[in-house]
Amino acid sequence: MKAGVLKETWPGETRVAVVPGVVGSLAKAGIEILIESGAGEAAGFPDAQYVEKGAAMVGRDEVLAGASLLLSVRSFAGAHDKDAIARLEPRHTLVGFLDPLQRPEAVKQLAARGMTSFALELVPRISRAQSMDALSSTATMVGYKAVLLAASRLPRMMPMMMTAAGTIAPARVFVIGAGVAGLQAIATARRLGAVVEAYDVRPAVKEQIHSLGARFVELPLETAGAEDKGGYASAQDEGFYRRQRELLTKVVAASDVVIAAAAVPGKPSPVLVTTPMLSGMRPGSVIVDLAAEQGGNCEASEAGSELVTHGVLVIAPLNLAASIPHHASQLYAKNLANFVQNMTSKGELQPDADDEIVRDSMLTRGGEVVAARVREALGLLPLRAPVPA
Repeated sequence: MKAGVLKETWPGETRVAVVPGVVGSLAKAGIEILIESGAGEAAGFPDAQYVEKGAAMVGRDEVLAGASLLLSVRSFAGAHDKDAIARLEPRHTLVGFLDPLQRPEAVKQLAARGMTSFALELVPRISRAQSMDALSSTATMVGYKAVLLAASRLPRMMPMMMTAAGTIAPARVFVIGAGVAGLQAIATARRLGAVVEAYDVRPAVKEQIHSLGARFVELPLETAGAEDKGGYASAQDEGFYRRQRELLTKVVAASDVVIAAAAVPGKPSPVLVTTPMLSGMRPGSVIVDLAAEQGGNCEASEAGSELVTHGVLVIAPLNLAASIPHHASQLYAKNLANFVQNMTSKGELQPDADDEIVRDSMLTRGGEVVAARVREALGLLPLRAPVPA
């Protein structure tokens, strides 16, 4: 079987789906790699490294024509790469970040090509799938870089310092949302010497926050049903969010940095920091809104932009993982290789419909959108029977 890797076309994307280090493991599974020349250069992986590991460097047309399996990061998300999508055929299988919950309408274009696709965002959170959890790998990079971004723009130092001129108080960092990105942000801020507080609507993460040396901010709110069966936060009603904002106002005002990382899969991100709340913060404070692409946790955020409101710098970055492309690609490629190997036998793809990982992550097949959550988002009726192989 030949697997193809195209140079990423998503705006600002510098990662690559396969790094030289996983070419050998895929070859052992009977998978030959065709990679578009230059695909790994932005991530620090020149063509020569791929050739040394046994991959074939070819042109874009050769990848699409010669490979039956296509491996991507974000090129096909939201039906972005229209040229490549127009050349997809039923013989193709696509694996990558396909953004099915945020952009479900675009999934129809993949289904129309008759090919099979797997969205790594839909990989279930079970122990057997941990080595394939590309979302968590990406969130780790994002949480780390968010704190560095804030520290570089904050007109204060993060750690406490005792100098001949006096003692410098440590910066106060508040992390909203203690998922993977939030927890990594806590750990990074602590390593830089900041005093860290964190809040999450899920009480179960309190112990994790404490283990990283941060204080858990407790709010008198009813949080039953705040966590879904996959471990993600569940959407709440507007009354809940209004009360939450009121209770968070004092904590936000006392913070020098706010890292906002509260997201609900498939839903707009809740607004937890309003514009009036910024007026209570010290001038020069920084907010990094990691939920900007899903609408933002900060009311003043503009996705992909930086602006100053009430003297507070609001940074709303997109695709922070792409700013650390070397290691981000390494982690992503390993997750992707594990996912592909899980459904490969004797050099051929043999997806097992009884495998929970395969079943939950399959997005399209046989001209149909088969993922139940995506069908629901599109207003489609549930499939009466599985789409045959």
